[in-house]
Amino acid sequence: MATTTTYPREGQLLVSISDMSMLKDIKKAISMLKGVTKVQKQKMKPRLYDPETGEYLNDETMKLIEDVHSGKEPVYEMKSMDEFKAWCEAL
Repeated sequence: MATTTTYPREGQLLVSISDMSMLKDIKKAISMLKGVTKVQKQKMKPRLYDPETGEYLNDETMKLIEDVHSGKEPVYEMKSMDEFKAWCEAL
């Protein structure tokens, strides 16, 4: 059974910075806040965001998308709903 992973995880704060020259100062300011235990720069895997749910796609879905992009997973093109229906019924 697939689990949904959201980013940031509970107990984490994700901060996006447009001006990377400010990174050092921003990290220092955040580390001064009460309750902050660790501030680190982390390169995350690209994730797709669903604004309707407010969550990011889970690992299983992201892997499938990556496999389609790399050609590991087949892609089927249907020209009509009837063709799609016939394909589904043949499974």
